[in-house]
Amino acid sequence: MMSAGGRAGRHGARGLLGVVTMIAALLGAQMAHAALLSRKPAPAAAKPAAKPSNNAPADIWVATWEAAPTLATSPTVLTRQTVRQIARVSVGGIYVRVRLSNEFGDRPLVIGSAHIALAVGAGAAIQPGTDRPLTFGGKPQIVIPPGARALSDPASLTVPALSSVAVSLYFPEAVGAVTEHAFAMQTSYLAPNDVTAAADLPGATTMNSQVILTGVDMSAGASSRVVVALGDSLTAGFGSTPDTNHRWPDRLAERLIARTGKPPLSVVNAGVAGNRLLHDFFGPNALSRFDRDVLSQPNVGYLVVLLGINDFGLPGGRHLPAEEVTPDDVIAGYRQLIVRAHSYGIKVFIGTMPPFGPIPQRPGFYSDASEFKRQTVNNWIRTNKEFEGFIDFEAALRDPKTSPARLLPQYDSGDHLSPNDAGYKAMADAVEMRLFEN
Repeated sequence: MMSAGGRAGRHGARGLLGVVTMIAALLGAQMAHAALLSRKPAPAAAKPAAKPSNNAPADIWVATWEAAPTLATSPTVLTRQTVRQIARVSVGGIYVRVRLSNEFGDRPLVIGSAHIALAVGAGAAIQPGTDRPLTFGGKPQIVIPPGARALSDPASLTVPALSSVAVSLYFPEAVGAVTEHAFAMQTSYLAPNDVTAAADLPGATTMNSQVILTGVDMSAGASSRVVVALGDSLTAGFGSTPDTNHRWPDRLAERLIARTGKPPLSVVNAGVAGNRLLHDFFGPNALSRFDRDVLSQPNVGYLVVLLGINDFGLPGGRHLPAEEVTPDDVIAGYRQLIVRAHSYGIKVFIGTMPPFGPIPQRPGFYSDASEFKRQTVNNWIRTNKEFEGFIDFEAALRDPKTSPARLLPQYDSGDHLSPNDAGYKAMADAVEMRLFEN
């Protein structure tokens, strides 16, 4: 059946053609008249964009270090103090900027001064001649509202790949509730007064957490991409030796940097110790922090997910029966991460959950029921085609001779859940480089 629009088109074709012809003629006459009146060149905005000079950063950035923030779980007093924090970057560059967060703050956060420099080995010392002041909109201070984040201006500093930078922040007023990354496996240093430019901080007190500082970015080429590792304590590196950068994402970064003839790939760690996929515990659940910790990172190309053990273990270990979840619940959570990542063009790899066989110091965390759930989800991961690939962390760490539900003794940090340095290296070695070929 012909529509009303179709009938109108048939009966009025000649009239419409005449109208179109008349409009085209009028437009052509106006354009010709304008050309005669002025023969000025095209405006500058129509020209191709100029390439950045050698003295300015390109407007392309990659995340090269990350510390996923949570609300401080223990009182951290910051007032009229400098905090110097060490961050081992993945890829390097010649321009650097930092990301700060007052997401969990209860008042405006005043940064009185901020500096960045290359670190010197262990400790708070910086390399001579590398100290650079950081600015925010051209000013040395900034006030970050509660719940907000801030990005520094680019600073000119040559940072080699896999080197460490020292970021120093001065807090002239009481901070109040502190946004932190707990269990950082990295020492931070606190000293009185504004000593952000000091070559060292002798006598500084220390803490094993990062505060306010949540990211470091490098200027990069158009082909650079970022791998985000989203996980819990197994990704955050709990059980590894502090200040050695032996978490599995650190080891993976080393492997990717060592490749030759491949586009640069950065690895950032979005692990939070005690984190869960579906419920809050230490920090917001992974579904709720996904946009902040993954999608907002500049130039993300790949996502590695290792989550679920705490979803199965914590309800029994912390007497939270209302928060018991099924394998289908966790798989549904994975599917949300997958579809959200895919909508941003990010390739997704999911890691099988390693063994967490009986943990005497955590009664109730492990059970036959939680082990069945782990195995069920791992089987789904190995056989599913909804994402780009899987990484078999379980196969890399399990003890097939004694029990596949236990870690190999040589990979066990002692709690039967967290790997040691050797275990984290085995996890990184289980990641196939072919996953990042395109």
